[in-house]
Amino acid sequence: MRSFIGLTKRNLLVFFKDRQAVLFSLLTSIIVLVLYLLFLKGTFVDAMNDVTGAYPGLSGAVTSGDINMLANLILLTGIIGSAMITVPYNCLTTVVRDRETKIDYDILSTPIKRWQIILSYFTAAALSSMILTGIILTAGFLLVNSQGDLHLGVQDVLKAYGAVALGSVSATAFFMIPVLFFKTTGASGAFFGILSAAAGFVIGAYIPISQFSGTVQTVCNLFPASHITIMTRNIFMNGILSHVDSKLAGVDGGMFVKTIRDLFSFKARFFEWNLEVPQMLVYVLAALVICIVVQTAVFAKTYKK
Repeated sequence: MRSFIGLTKRNLLVFFKDRQAVLFSLLTSIIVLVLYLLFLKGTFVDAMNDVTGAYPGLSGAVTSGDINMLANLILLTGIIGSAMITVPYNCLTTVVRDRETKIDYDILSTPIKRWQIILSYFTAAALSSMILTGIILTAGFLLVNSQGDLHLGVQDVLKAYGAVALGSVSATAFFMIPVLFFKTTGASGAFFGILSAAAGFVIGAYIPISQFSGTVQTVCNLFPASHITIMTRNIFMNGILSHVDSKLAGVDGGMFVKTIRDLFSFKARFFEWNLEVPQMLVYVLAALVICIVVQTAVFAKTYKK
């Protein structure tokens, strides 16, 4: 156990000493923020204004402040969702760097068991990811809260941090599998470029997943990160939606909130089913366990000397 803890600590220190790696881990979140400021917010606001325009009498009850807060929380969901893909992947660069520089030879020559080695890499990357995504979430809460009431209670905030922690761990386990096949940081970096470009679309940061066909939605929801993003969207937005619904007092029969939930995917469409939050949680946990088992088996094969 002491060897496992020591190797985990070593992997943590190696990652955080590389300041550029830490910076690039946050890069996609910054890109999403810039895109939001340029045009994404207007797109989301227009979509919600179209919803209010479709139901007479809503334009006065649903204020511009309510719509702006809804758009801000959609932004925050997109940033966190993207971060829970790109940050865990970047936190795994230590694995590839050790292999490229042959440091893994030294590690493998020690009496530490193979499963302890792979789990030390996984644990260090998961902890690093949890710290960085937690920082992004905290900054996002502070920024959005400065623009109005989030309508989030203490329990909701704790759930948000819990969902982000679970998302970091599950994404780390998922991406550990392809990372084990990379032999150079150049190859790993090329894959990261593809991943960064696709991440926002997969989790619905740029375009709501509900706008895609059923087949595309199913493909997107194969990834645990999409489920985590939908879970965080529920946590972030249930409060403000309940607030708006109470202001409407049934004048629209609850159609405004229902339309927003359908438009911005509050459920995960998976083949012919629409998964609720508890079902998504089970899916993510099952995927996490499977990925840990697979990565342990892959490590034993790919790093066999």
